[in-house]
Amino acid sequence: MTAKPTAPDEPLPPPRPAYDAVTWKEIAHLLLNLPVGLIGFTYAVTTLAIGAGLAVTVVGLPLMTLGLMGSRAMGRFERARARVLLGVRVEEPSKVPWRKGRGFFPVLWTALKDPVGWRAVLYDVIRLLWGILTFTVVLVSLFVAWPLLPYVARGFANVDRAMVRALLSPSDELERRIAELESDRGTVVDTAAADLRRIERDLHDGAQARLVNLAMGLGLAKEKLLEDPDSAAEMVAEAHGEVKLALQELRDLARGIHPAVLTDRGLDAALSSVASRCTVPVKVTADLPARPAPAIEGIAYFTVSELLQNISKHSGARAASVDVWRSDERLLIQVSDDGSGGASLEKGTGMRGLADRLDAVDGLFVVDSPPGGGTTVTAELPWRDRA
Repeated sequence: MTAKPTAPDEPLPPPRPAYDAVTWKEIAHLLLNLPVGLIGFTYAVTTLAIGAGLAVTVVGLPLMTLGLMGSRAMGRFERARARVLLGVRVEEPSKVPWRKGRGFFPVLWTALKDPVGWRAVLYDVIRLLWGILTFTVVLVSLFVAWPLLPYVARGFANVDRAMVRALLSPSDELERRIAELESDRGTVVDTAAADLRRIERDLHDGAQARLVNLAMGLGLAKEKLLEDPDSAAEMVAEAHGEVKLALQELRDLARGIHPAVLTDRGLDAALSSVASRCTVPVKVTADLPARPAPAIEGIAYFTVSELLQNISKHSGARAASVDVWRSDERLLIQVSDDGSGGASLEKGTGMRGLADRLDAVDGLFVVDSPPGGGTTVTAELPWRDRA
């Protein structure tokens, strides 16, 4: 297929440089391979050779451990260099799983069998020959074969990208999963601490304050019991009302911790109960062959409860629906309304807190809320059978 001829009066396309920014970054990376590779090779061979030679002494194995930790640090530098010059983004491997109280030799053995450190050592060793090759070819090509240099640089840079991904990335899916679980554990701890503070605040500001007033009222009624029986009877009646209010607040607080209907009758009945308190008519559909584990059941309940509260306060909806069902080994929840939309994880802490809570148990939380088009929230939890 021939190119369309250019008209005599049509301007020519603007000139385009043969060496763009990406190509120059690749060339810089390839030229730096030799000095960086020389430093890494010298460090790795020197520290590990001395450590292995002194392994029969007290300082040998600790020296090898320090060498592996240093190789880890150099691997971190190489990942940063590849990220800046090659555009390769590799996740940081998880830290060495140090455990206090295990003794000196178990900790030493944990560090010596660290796969991330050993792969960083392998990377440092093989990079010397590769650095000599790339440095020589690129430097010569800059003077004698510069029209071909962009293609040569791209090929060498792709090999560099492959080596970084193969040797400096996290060991495997298990290691990445460990890093995720470490992050999720912090989320769970923060959520539990926030829940404890909320319970403490509710007790202090609600039921405790009423009980203090009740004790004071009963004390005054006791003093006036003989002098002014009518006033004492009024005070006792007021105290009786305070007792009822305190009991109601304690019931509400207990329902917020874990509602009795959820424990006794399961998720279907509990969701119907919370839907009945919503200011918007809610249709609840639950298709569950059995009850999930209590923890999953509780998270599902509080997720729906929070979403229905948001619908009552912010949505302006006329109708809403809650659908719960099981698909393979997942529990799926979908809460929809026909309100004003515009909900987002970035607009408040409520939605973000729900997303963090579900993420901590390997769940998903997706919000679809176009402005003026209603809101649909889909939550997914792992299914765990009730013991």
